Amino acid sequence: MGNKRRNFIKSTALASIGLGLVGDVSLYANGKSSLKGKIGMIGLDTSHVTAFTKAINDPERSEFEGFTVVAAYPTKGSADMPVSIDRLDKFTEEIKGMGVQIVHSIEELLSKVDFVLLESVDGRRHLDEALPVLKAGKPMFIDKPLSHSLKDARAIFEASKKYKTPIFSASSTRFAPESVAIMKGSEVVGKVLGAHTYGPAGRQVGHLDMAYYGIHAIEALFTLMGTGCKEVMRLDTPTSSVLTGVWGDGRIGVFTATPEGGKTSFGGVVHGSSGVAEKVKILDGYDPLIIAIINFFKTGVVPVSSEETLEIFAFMAAADESKLRGGKPVSLEEMMQKG
Repeated sequence: MGNKRRNFIKSTALASIGLGLVGDVSLYANGKSSLKGKIGMIGLDTSHVTAFTKAINDPERSEFEGFTVVAAYPTKGSADMPVSIDRLDKFTEEIKGMGVQIVHSIEELLSKVDFVLLESVDGRRHLDEALPVLKAGKPMFIDKPLSHSLKDARAIFEASKKYKTPIFSASSTRFAPESVAIMKGSEVVGKVLGAHTYGPAGRQVGHLDMAYYGIHAIEALFTLMGTGCKEVMRLDTPTSSVLTGVWGDGRIGVFTATPEGGKTSFGGVVHGSSGVAEKVKILDGYDPLIIAIINFFKTGVVPVSSEETLEIFAFMAAADESKLRGGKPVSLEEMMQKG
């Protein structure tokens, strides 16, 4: 059983490496390869911190050899977000129990690590928490959501370029093996002509409606469809939200949020030139994402471009604007110009 699991992980790693979407950050001064390094975490108010640490620090995981989570700064959490403040102490104690040193500031953390995982569950905090990391030149993964707004998302990437420090942000759905296979051109599906993804879209104060949780299935939609979305229409009822994107080549991509009171589930349907993929598994655990993060730390090359991530944020911002306009189409370009 152990060998089967290791073989699966190896194949997943190959799929992740094969993404190679862009290497624009390889131009950064700090975008250099590294075969080992100490990792620090900022924000301990999400279950991701324990899941990531358990995987990376597992001595039997050869794909993570040389990389260790050694320190973490809990932050003070966000008092107006129960999902943050109510879980902060719990995960801090769990991380401490895993042998990770708890520090008292970002500055102290940076003195002890080579790489950073920004895990604070509140996207409103990310710009302020990311800036000292970027100034220090520490390559960083920023967990979803990159930010609460398109404006701050753009500011984070601008700071990354200014300080020549590579970063990327993505949902674990970005690297789900089945989605990656379709995106790369599976024989069964062929060229992707349209896609529909669905999943929960719980909202949080101060964030774009879909940024906190809807982003999982929306990022899966972009993984399958690629970039090039031009406009979004949003239909809302008291129980449901449906976002319809029109791509520049005429293709249509749809995201449906789990209806109020409905059973939570992730999935998708893809229409292609050769066939239809039903019940696509757009979420397949954390492993593919963690492998992509460590590969990023090793190479300094981002697996998802800043341009694509910003397009996703423009998509979500346009969806909010479409709701305000009664479901009328809103262009992503308009949202990008507003910032």
